[in-house]
Amino acid sequence: MEEVDDSTGVPESAAKVFGGGLDLARRFAGLLERHGVERGLIGPREVERLWERHLLNSAVLAEQIPHGARVIDVGSGAGFPGVPLSIARPDLDVVLIEPMARRADWLAEVVEALDLSAQVVRGRAEEKTVREDVPAADVVTSRAVAPLARLAGWCLPLARQGGVMLALKGSSVRDEITRDLDAVKKAGGATPSVHECGVGLLDTPTTVVKVERTRPAKSGGPRRRAGGMTKPKRAG
Repeated sequence: MEEVDDSTGVPESAAKVFGGGLDLARRFAGLLERHGVERGLIGPREVERLWERHLLNSAVLAEQIPHGARVIDVGSGAGFPGVPLSIARPDLDVVLIEPMARRADWLAEVVEALDLSAQVVRGRAEEKTVREDVPAADVVTSRAVAPLARLAGWCLPLARQGGVMLALKGSSVRDEITRDLDAVKKAGGATPSVHECGVGLLDTPTTVVKVERTRPAKSGGPRRRAGGMTKPKRAG
């Protein structure tokens, strides 16, 4: 994969958020700038706001994740929030789950190009094979994937008992919580709480919904079959 040296337009806060991983974050931004639009991963207008809207918005989620945690990122797409988290927090054990083949291929290429320790799994979070083959996580993350009701049903079963779901959401999240509270509890979750990450670092802090898995979900309907796992080679 051809890389672009993205050394311009990097916010000062990026050094605080990514620390020693800033160079990798620059390289990831360069890959998105070079390939993101042509491969249908981001819209053309997103190129100019990659850092604030995407990389930093995702990476500050690390404030809610304990050291050494196992993290499953559901619906990773272009790599958010899982790839920035893996860069900012190399202590995390990150699994990127993505159902679309072309996006899973992209994620595998990124992991190899940046020599990240993350694993890519092609499949849907709600599929039986994924739930059986991917070990339960301490934290399950997502960004712009689905309404809270569906998200809880997909993500909470991937968390261990006492683990948490962290969903990046917009400003109307409290209305969403009120609407979907019953569905969250049916999925085995506690009452959601809302947190802001990146306060003092980002112009617009990241809004995060946190839900602890307190019990098994009530039985649901049949699940579709999963896709295969992709285990990218480490670079070098």
